[in-house]
Amino acid sequence: MSNQLANESSPYLLLHKDNPVHWYPWGREAFQEAETANKPILLSIGYTACHWCHVMNHESFEDAATAAQMNEHFVNVKVDREERPDIDQLYQAAANAMGHGGGWPLTIFLTPKGVPFWVGTYSPKEERLGMTPFKTVLDQVSKIYKEQPQPIAEGADRLLQQLNTLFGRDMRGPIDNTFLDTAAIRIGQRYDIFFGGTTGQMKFPSVTLLEVLWRAFLRSGAPQFMQLVSTTLDNMLLGGLYDHIGGGFSRYCTDERWTVPHFEKMLYDNAMIVDMMTAVWQFNRNELCRARVEETITWMLRDMKVEDAFASSLDADSEGEEGKYYLWTEAEIDAALMGTFVQKFKTAYNVRREGNFEGKNILLRLNSGAPFPQSEADEALLKKQRELLLAARQQRVAPMRDDKVLADWNGLAIAALANAGAVFQKTDWTVAAIKAFDFVVKALGDGDRLHHAWLNGKRGALGFADDYAHMIRAALVLWELVGDKRYLDQAKKWTVTLNEHYWDNMLGGYYTTSDDSDPLIVRARMLFDQPVPSANSTMIAQLARLYQATGEQAYAQRADQLFQAFAGEAARAFVSTGSYFSAIETAVAGLQIVVVGPITNPKTHELTAAVLGRSLPNRLLIVVSPEEGLPEGHPAHGKAMINGQPAAYICQRGTCSAPITNPVALSQALQLPVRVPPGQRPQ
Repeated sequence: MSNQLANESSPYLLLHKDNPVHWYPWGREAFQEAETANKPILLSIGYTACHWCHVMNHESFEDAATAAQMNEHFVNVKVDREERPDIDQLYQAAANAMGHGGGWPLTIFLTPKGVPFWVGTYSPKEERLGMTPFKTVLDQVSKIYKEQPQPIAEGADRLLQQLNTLFGRDMRGPIDNTFLDTAAIRIGQRYDIFFGGTTGQMKFPSVTLLEVLWRAFLRSGAPQFMQLVSTTLDNMLLGGLYDHIGGGFSRYCTDERWTVPHFEKMLYDNAMIVDMMTAVWQFNRNELCRARVEETITWMLRDMKVEDAFASSLDADSEGEEGKYYLWTEAEIDAALMGTFVQKFKTAYNVRREGNFEGKNILLRLNSGAPFPQSEADEALLKKQRELLLAARQQRVAPMRDDKVLADWNGLAIAALANAGAVFQKTDWTVAAIKAFDFVVKALGDGDRLHHAWLNGKRGALGFADDYAHMIRAALVLWELVGDKRYLDQAKKWTVTLNEHYWDNMLGGYYTTSDDSDPLIVRARMLFDQPVPSANSTMIAQLARLYQATGEQAYAQRADQLFQAFAGEAARAFVSTGSYFSAIETAVAGLQIVVVGPITNPKTHELTAAVLGRSLPNRLLIVVSPEEGLPEGHPAHGKAMINGQPAAYICQRGTCSAPITNPVALSQALQLPVRVPPGQRPQ
C-alpha cells in the first residue's frame, strides 16, 4: 500500500500526496480494501482554504509515527468537500445525528460499508486545551472496533436508519398567507441589532437570510427590516470581513463586531454579496455598495480567473501563518505610503503602533477617526494609498489559490457579474460573465449533462443538483439581460436533465445526486442552504421564471410540487432555509416587465435601464423585438409598440398593465410593486 493521491485533480488532495499516510481517494478500491482487511475507514474531509485542515496535516498527517498508526489500523480516505459536496453533506449530517457539531476538518470513522460509528473534527498532535491527542483517538477507536464489534454494528444500523429517516421523510407542511412574513420576523429576531448579522460570537455574511430581510422590507416598508440589513452591510463593508486593499470578502469574522476575519476567501460568498450590494444600490444608490461591488468584481477578475472561469477559493494561510498576507505593521504602512500624507490613511483605517490584532493591523474603517465617506479629494487620496499598499502586498508570498472550477459556484459568479454589469452599465463585466458561462458549458458540459468540477483538463464527478440549479439561474439571467435565446434553450435542457435524473417521484424534490451516479449509503434530498443556496429552493424560482418566459404549465406545476414538498421543513428550520422563502416569493409574486422594441433602438435601452434601476428581486425582464413576439398563452402575447415607439408592459398573475413608453413613468410605476398574498401558489 502507498499514498494514492498523486494522480488526483483536487488541489486539496494534492496537498496530501506526499504524506506518509496511505491515503486513498474516495472510491470502491478503498471500501474493498476495508472489507478484505476488516479494517475501519478513517475518512478525513477538508478543503484547500481551511486553516485547521492545514494545521492537522502538518501536525499529524506529515508525522511518520502518526501515519504508521493510521496505516496499521485503518484504511485512510481523503475527500475534498468542495469536489464532493454530496459526501460532505451526508457525513456532516451523520456527525450531527451523532451529537457532534461537524465542521472541517471532519474526521469520521466508518465501517467497511461506509456507515459512521465515531466522529470528531480537528485533533491536536499533543494534548492542548483539553482536546484529546489524535494518536490517542486512533488508539481508542481501533480498540473499540476490534473489541466491541456487536455494539459497533448495532450503532451503525441505528445511525443508518436515522439518516434514511432524515433524508427520506415527508417534509411537507401547511402554507398560509402569513408564511413569508412570519419567516422574515423570526429570522429578524435572530439578528444582532447593534452590529448586524445573526447573534453569536462568529459573524458570517449569511446572504440568504439577509435577502429574506431585504425582501421583507421591500414588501412591507417596515423600517425594522431595513435597519437590520443596513447595520449588517455597514459592518460587513467597513469592517474586517472586507479586504480594503485588494477587494473581496473573507468567509467570516471570529468576533461579533466584524473586526477579525478568518482570512480565507470563497468565490460563492463574494458572488452572493455582490448580488446583495447591487440590490441595495438599486434601491437607494448607496455609494458604499457601489464602491464595494466595483472593488470586489475587480478582485474576482484580477485574482480569481482560471482561463475564462473562476477559481474556488484563496487560502487563509501564507508561509504557514494565518492572515500573514493581509496584516500590516505601522512601520510597513509608513514605508509604503511615504510622502502621501500617511497619517490620513492611518486615521481612516485604524492603524495603531501596537496593532489591533496580535501586534499587527487589520485594516478597517469601522469606528474610524475619518469615517466613510470623507470628502471627494480625501477619498481619492485614500484610493491612491490603497493602490500603493496593494503593490507592496503583491511582493509578499500570496496565499494558495484553489484553481478548481466548480459549476455551481461559477453559476453564482456568472449571475452576479451579468446582473451587476447590466445595472452599473459595465459591459466588460457582462462579457466576462458570458465567457465564464461558455467555459463551463465547454469544460464541464457533456451534452445536456454537467460535471461538478474541472481542473487542468480533468473533470470530476457527475454534476449535482446544485450545479444544474445555479447554472440554470445563470443562463436565465444572461437570457434576460443579453437577449440571446441560446441561454433560455440551455436552461430548458438542463431542467429536463434535473427532472429525469434527480427528481424524487415519491415525495417530490430533487436529490443531490443523479440516479446514475455511484451510490452512497443514503441518497440525500435536502432543503438546507450549505454553503450555496439549496438546489431545491433555487429551482422553485427558476421553474417559475421558465413558466413566465414560456407559458408552459409544466414548469408551474413542478414549482408548485417543489415548494409543497418542503414547506414543513422550511417552517421548522427557517434559519437554515432562507433561500426557500425568497424563492417562494419569486414564484407567487413574479413580476414580468416586457419591453417591446428593436434592441438597437435607444428608447428600448432607456426603458430597460429604468427597470434595472429598481430593486425588484421578483423581476423577469423580457425584451422582445416587434417581429418576434411572445408565445401564445403568455399574458403579453400580441403586445406591440405604440405609435412606432418601444413600449413596456408590467405583467403579474396573468394580466398586464397598459403600455408605458416613458422611462420615467416606468420607473415610477415600479416604485411600489403590487403586493401578492405570500401564501398564494403560482398560477
